[in-house]
Amino acid sequence: MIFKPFHFLALAVAGWLNREQQDVIAYLREENRVLREKFGNKRIRLNDNQRCRLAAAAAMLGKDVLRGVTDLFSPETLLRWQRWFIARKYDGSDRRGKRGPIPKKANMVRKLVLEIARPRPD
Repeated sequence: MIFKPFHFLALAVAGWLNREQQDVIAYLREENRVLREKFGNKRIRLNDNQRCRLAAAAAMLGKDVLRGVTDLFSPETLLRWQRWFIARKYDGSDRRGKRGPIPKKANMVRKLVLEIARPRPD
């Protein structure tokens, strides 16, 4: 086997980055535990934007990973929010009460018919 210094360097950098990421994750978990202790059993109120961001991040992780990570909300709650936001995106509620485009040809024909039907002074 030939020793390749570039491979060794790449492996060392990847290991260092992985360790740093693990440290960040450990810090965030501890921060969540502290928040949970501070809030106790009080209900945490989030707005739709905050729920949407949390749900999108949770959907990328999946239920199994969330069970080991999340402290503030249950994995079922986060994934339910994700399903709700997706359903709301496609339910057409943003179009309710709005009219469609103005039919230009129909209006043009209507004007011409009314102009032709109007009596003309001779």
